[in-house]
This record gives sequence, C-alpha cells and structure tokens, in this order.
Amino acid sequence: MSNALTRTTEYVHTTGTHREDGKYVVARRGADSAGHEKVFESFDACEHLYERLPASFTAEDVEQSGLTGGRRHMLVWHYAEHPAFDCELASRQPLTVEKTTDGDEADGMATTNETREPDRQGVMPADD
Repeated sequence: MSNALTRTTEYVHTTGTHREDGKYVVARRGADSAGHEKVFESFDACEHLYERLPASFTAEDVEQSGLTGGRRHMLVWHYAEHPAFDCELASRQPLTVEKTTDGDEADGMATTNETREPDRQGVMPADD
C-alpha cells in the first residue's frame, strides 16, 4: 500500500519522488545511495530553494544552500529537467541554468520554434 502513495518521475539525469510522508526526494537517476539524493521537507521547499536562486545559476549558487559535492550539480540538472521549473540549460561547462519569465517572448518561441533557433539550448540528452 505504501508504494501506491509514493510517486517517482524519471528524467534524463535525475528523478523526483513524492513520498507518502510528504517529503520530496531529488536523486541522481540510477544511483542507489543516499549520497546521490537530496530530501526536501516538501515539494514546496524544493520550489522555495529554486525561487531564491539568481536568474542564471550554477552548482556554486546551489552550494550556498548547504548542498555540497555532486548533489548540487544533480539539483541544477533537476531544475532544468522538471517541467514545474521555468528554466532551461544554458551551458554544460560550467553547468548553468537560466530562468525564464512568464512574459519573456523567447520563452514561447523555445517551445514552438526550436527548429528555427538551432543555437537555443534546452535540456540535453544523456551522453551515450
């Protein structure tokens, strides 16, 4: 029965799990240790951290919240991949994500006209 109340969504690099206790867990996809996850008190807490980040952010900015090591990169990827966060991957080196705004004209173009703007970067597929 507890599995029915737990929902995990997989993305390219990360997963997001809504647990039955209300916590939200961001994990590196395919990882099996706690060192590759960040447990938030709720999804709202994950959103709150995102809102506090600057318009363009890197793993170094996420480190200010107390996350260290690979978990800060994992969280940057998660924000770029999860549809609830209005942002996109700007660079892989250094890993950088840029927030978009609701009124940003380019935001609408990114979803409808990506083929006309080949230099525009979204979430990149995993390396093979």
